[in-house]
Amino acid sequence: MLSRHFLRAKALQTIYAGIADKTVKTDDLLEAFDYNVSRLVDLSNLQLSTLGQLFFCAERILEAEKTKFKPQKTDIDALTKLISNSFVDRLCSSFLYRRMLDHEKIDWSNNVDIFRKVLSNFRSSKQFAEYLTIDEPSFDDDRNIAIVAFKYLMNDDALREVIFDRDLLWEDDFDQIAQYLYMTLKALSDEDTNEAMPCPTVFNRNDERELNAYNFARQLVADTYNHLDDVEPLIRKHLQNWEMERVATIDVILINMAVAEFTCCPSIPERVTVDEYIELSKEFSTEKSKLFINGILDKILIELRVAGRVVKNERGLYDPDIDGGTPPDEF
Repeated sequence: MLSRHFLRAKALQTIYAGIADKTVKTDDLLEAFDYNVSRLVDLSNLQLSTLGQLFFCAERILEAEKTKFKPQKTDIDALTKLISNSFVDRLCSSFLYRRMLDHEKIDWSNNVDIFRKVLSNFRSSKQFAEYLTIDEPSFDDDRNIAIVAFKYLMNDDALREVIFDRDLLWEDDFDQIAQYLYMTLKALSDEDTNEAMPCPTVFNRNDERELNAYNFARQLVADTYNHLDDVEPLIRKHLQNWEMERVATIDVILINMAVAEFTCCPSIPERVTVDEYIELSKEFSTEKSKLFINGILDKILIELRVAGRVVKNERGLYDPDIDGGTPPDEF
């Protein structure tokens, strides 16, 4: 699933685009956010499809090897064992996986050479050599070696370039989405991997927790964008020896997003909010931004408390320094 930190980053990028446009309406911005997340799901589906394609490539190579005048027995044995992988077989046989391939119209037929190269590198790996020594691989053995194959696919430069050609924006999110998908595959068990299983993806609308995280970020876009004019005086008030026009746009947006969380998200602790936007500043802004944002937010938060605009429920009152380092749930 997409973490709230990652979704905050997507919200930040969406708001930034809206401010740059200057004429965009809130509904248009929310539509843009929906589209951006849907494209992440498309990227996830494309990445997942490469695993099935790799094993399909192995089947074709095995068929060709068997027709040779003097086939290599070691190659035939290795490929036979590989394509008998119970994990990949169940995954690719699932109804929703096959429907996803049809819906997305995913076709790798023009990239056979890339998959052959990845397969060759994967078969030369230490992990695959160890897998071949297992007489009767368990489901976990099959899943683990399939995940190794998935890593080889995601780290192949040629395959990455093919995917980036489909959407230039995917380059920034590729590794993060691949990591989410890796964790999803790793969590699949013998009991829940079958023809009726949900197709592994980075966002499942049928999962209440994932939907709540998505709706949180979507509402954050609206709350932030609708109150930009209200927050600007607060920022100006606490600037010292600095003009508002000289503050980086990203920093202004991050402060606005934090204020929206302070005032509109009663279940998110103040410290969690501050820490999140400091981390985002490290990713998207300048080296000095974290100190600037931390200082401004501390002053604004005090003013908002005095005005009674910060109201937190029991979860929102969580303090890691007092209550321990693990929050009761993801914020």
